[in-house]
Amino acid sequence: NRNANRDDRVKRDTRRAERGNMDEIKKQRRQRSEDGGKRTVIEEPGNRVIVKERGGRATISHDETERFRRGRADVQTQKRDGGGRLTIAVRPGGIKIYSEYDDKGRLERRYRRGREGRETTLIDNRKARRHRRDRDGRAGFYVDLRPPQVRIPRRQYIVEYEDASESEVYDALMAPPVDDLERSYTLEEVRYNRNLRDRMRRIDLDTINFEFGSWQVERDQYRKLERVARAINRILDRRPDEMFFVEGHTDAVGSDIDNLTLSDRRAEEVAIILSETFDVPPENLITQGYGEEFLKIETERAERANRRVAVRRITPLIASR
Repeated sequence: NRNANRDDRVKRDTRRAERGNMDEIKKQRRQRSEDGGKRTVIEEPGNRVIVKERGGRATISHDETERFRRGRADVQTQKRDGGGRLTIAVRPGGIKIYSEYDDKGRLERRYRRGREGRETTLIDNRKARRHRRDRDGRAGFYVDLRPPQVRIPRRQYIVEYEDASESEVYDALMAPPVDDLERSYTLEEVRYNRNLRDRMRRIDLDTINFEFGSWQVERDQYRKLERVARAINRILDRRPDEMFFVEGHTDAVGSDIDNLTLSDRRAEEVAIILSETFDVPPENLITQGYGEEFLKIETERAERANRRVAVRRITPLIASR
């Protein structure tokens, strides 16, 4: 009985945390040091892990299983020979999404199998060249890439969603890179290199207003996402292997760790709404939070414009098929 009560309490606290209670997130964090104190690892509810290297920036990773489950998928996990795991998400209608992870939890390959057995590859990092160290010698997926040379008007490069038509959103998402690419990149390289991501146009979803310290989107704001969802689905109707990157951001108030998890959850929340409300396939979305690292308005004060989510297409960046 004591164990059952404890398990019920943990589940209840986790549900409160997942509903947007930042205090519950902090209470349930588990922190440890690795590599002689050179690295701090923080584990959070929702299978999130924050890693901070001494003298470096913090990064966050998460397990997409819950987002797939929220999309009414039945998710199963299997161990892979040689390490790592395979998750199989069975969506309504019998569509199966296979995600292969390595022994460090990094996504290696994702593909979709329809009811008729036809497969569509969405991500395949297996043959891509991985640059595991940046110029400072830190382990990671950083690449030495200059900022893009943008030769189009800013309003076309960074689309302010509130003033954009559905056609303008569609055109921005379908546009090719604004600058040359040296090679194909892995998903991890896309996640952690701004100069790479910035080679693709961006939609700033400035109609979605996040309250300070919250990642929840009020239900009366859901309809504001309809235009971008229609544009994404229109693209996927033509090219079902396209991938879209949903990134979350915060203002500069609060701790960097709190802001990192807050931004990651904001990106996930928008992705869930796109899938649950507007039928965007969850497997065609990737989410990532960046905390206060990339402020839209440079200020240390609370600023609603910095509490935002953005969307861009990343298919041209990731490993070639």
